[in-house]
Amino acid sequence: MKEELELLRQMVRIRRFEERCAELYSSAQIRGFLHLYVGEEAVATGVLSELDPQDSVVSTYRDHGHALARGVPMDAVMAEMFGKVTGCSRGRGGSMHLFDASHRLFGGNAIVGGGLPIAAGLALGHLMRGEPRVVACFFGEGAAAEGEFHEVLNLSALWRLPVLFCCENNQYAMGTAFAKEHAAADLALRAGSYGLAAWSVDGMDVLAVKESARRAAEEIRAGGGPCLLELRTYRFRAHSMYDPERYRDKEEVAHWRDLDPIDRLRNAMRPEFTDDDLAALEAEVAAEIDLAVATAEAADVEPVADLTRFVTSEVTP
Repeated sequence: MKEELELLRQMVRIRRFEERCAELYSSAQIRGFLHLYVGEEAVATGVLSELDPQDSVVSTYRDHGHALARGVPMDAVMAEMFGKVTGCSRGRGGSMHLFDASHRLFGGNAIVGGGLPIAAGLALGHLMRGEPRVVACFFGEGAAAEGEFHEVLNLSALWRLPVLFCCENNQYAMGTAFAKEHAAADLALRAGSYGLAAWSVDGMDVLAVKESARRAAEEIRAGGGPCLLELRTYRFRAHSMYDPERYRDKEEVAHWRDLDPIDRLRNAMRPEFTDDDLAALEAEVAAEIDLAVATAEAADVEPVADLTRFVTSEVTP
């Protein structure tokens, strides 16, 4: 019950954070691009619950859930959304470029598939230093059509790099349905053609995700080489806040909403977890979000004098 409660708390934190971000974006307090993770919370929560602090994480432009599940403080994430200097990327990255070296979160990447070669480089470094670490690399199914996907899977298998590839198959690459983009619909089978251990997972079931991540991480740490999880999930909201979302049937969205990962876990925890327990959890999360927003609103933007800082290293090798 304790483990399930922490998983539920994390998914609720991500869901409510995203919903507040949508409100703040609509009121122009958050600007730029905004890609929400609503519906996919079980993936980040389940996978990252099985990683160690010394492991590395590479994310996508839909990265808020990964950052929160990784342990990046909510106030630092929210401040980054506001473009404030107290943000995890000093306000320079915004929604798509969350980065926190202290939590070994190496982006946030606006380029589709752009995190794949970064993950391979991190993993090669761990391997060469003899470090028993795992690099979790998140990417969408749209990235599986990119050249980086094939190149990185091939090299990772060839060099037995410690990478846990986490394909968040949310069924749509922007507005293009998965079946209209990929001739071969089984991404796990495609990864297997490169010699990777790979399997598909119900990405709407946080317990299934957690167990698969545990199994994969154990294999990787034992020297078995890279693994790929195809996490079949769904985003309940549009691709981004600019997306009019005219490409999905309402019936399809309703079907996936019936598989809501938060509701599924909450129902599995009954009767031990009561409505009063849920209300208390929601109140705790709401207070955390309110504080993060207030802190972000009160923070400063980066001084103009510092705008060229960090363009080059401040430390001479």
